[in-house]
Amino acid sequence: MRGCWASSGAAAGSMSKITAMRSLKPTAKCLVRSISVLVLLSVVPTQLWAQDPAPPPGSPAIFKSAADLASVLQKATVNAGGMSSSNVTTTDQYRVSIVKRDKAAGALAHQGNTELLYIVEGAGKMVTGGKLVAAANGKPASIVDGVEKPFTKGDIFIVPAGSPHWFAVVDAPVTYLEVRWVAPK
Repeated sequence: MRGCWASSGAAAGSMSKITAMRSLKPTAKCLVRSISVLVLLSVVPTQLWAQDPAPPPGSPAIFKSAADLASVLQKATVNAGGMSSSNVTTTDQYRVSIVKRDKAAGALAHQGNTELLYIVEGAGKMVTGGKLVAAANGKPASIVDGVEKPFTKGDIFIVPAGSPHWFAVVDAPVTYLEVRWVAPK
């Protein structure tokens, strides 16, 4: 093996590229080849794992029964923050998940996505708006100057794209349907 990769034959039409590569030092050849592979590896996965497009206008509705949603939630695994989330459906325009929180969590904001949260069960307090404040020492982020609202089963929050929101208090485990969509421009 010469350089960082073995040299291979090439078609007659690419002689200028081969000549140019041969004139490079072995380290530069390795760098050029490595960058080429990295570019290829960064582009190919996005093509392989691209999300399905949203159904076109006039298509039948996507239907998920209560049993489907319960099944999706049962498959979810709880993370260290006491939250489990499971995908219901995803396209390039929206994502629908069912989420369960056993305890309060840190504040966050989703750039580019408006979010609807429909409380299926549970109760607590949500803080929205204001300014997102990162905490020190590994503690969760919080919000200053936000609006705190108590919530219970049947309530909804519509959180604008980029707006901080925070399940600041969870009085009883909360299950909610989360719908995120691309914010219109």
